[in-house]
Amino acid sequence: MFKQERWSRLLELLAVEGKLDVDGAAAAVDASPATIRRDLDELAEQRLLVRTRGGAIAHGVSYELPLRYKSSRRASEKQRIAGAVADLLTVGDVIGLNGGTTTTEVARALALRTGGGLGESGEGQNGPMCTVVTNALNIVGELAVRPQFKIVVTGGVARPQTTELLGPLTAGVLNKVVLDVAVLGVNGVDPQLGVMTHQEDGAGISRLFAQCARKVILVTDSSKMGKRAFARICGLDRIDSIVTDSDIAPDMVDRLTEAGIEVITV
Repeated sequence: MFKQERWSRLLELLAVEGKLDVDGAAAAVDASPATIRRDLDELAEQRLLVRTRGGAIAHGVSYELPLRYKSSRRASEKQRIAGAVADLLTVGDVIGLNGGTTTTEVARALALRTGGGLGESGEGQNGPMCTVVTNALNIVGELAVRPQFKIVVTGGVARPQTTELLGPLTAGVLNKVVLDVAVLGVNGVDPQLGVMTHQEDGAGISRLFAQCARKVILVTDSSKMGKRAFARICGLDRIDSIVTDSDIAPDMVDRLTEAGIEVITV
């Protein structure tokens, strides 16, 4: 296993367990204890964890995997999901995208789209192909240089781990816009509790995206189905469609369909 793969796995284990011991981590990633000690020391230098005697603990109680490590997980599924979502969107849409690895893939899929009346300049006859409203700085980076998009950035205070903008400034913009479609990435989908994420401030912003949209599309791989997270975004009654991969359990599809949600698998 290469170092980056090993680090990604260690951070994933840490996100789930909250702590690691050297021997257990070594067994989990099939590496020597000496290698794990060096890995933990280097990750601690990058402030991705806190080193302890014999292991490590998560960097703060609200620990999240940094975006650059999350992005490689279930990458092919996320790309297929993103392509399916891009096919659901039409020229002229005002689209909201919250932060996350799957919504980033949606932005990339949109950037690769051609046609739709686009001219040589990348703009349609009446201006940009669509408008994207986002609080994710990495999504801004993906789309801002492409003239077929009008990009609206919410403003707010940046969270380093996810590059999301959060806080009252973010909410202030979202309270003043109207979206055709909100495309939301989440950390958990539960038939009773609804849609959830790890951070309460992120949940509040995602809730605003949903409230100001005519249609809400959830984008998440099947590993999030049936999972719970700390902060609730909204109930399933606010979700119109879920686009996920084909590994979703059939009984989960049935329960979501019974709740009136269109489930699209790729």
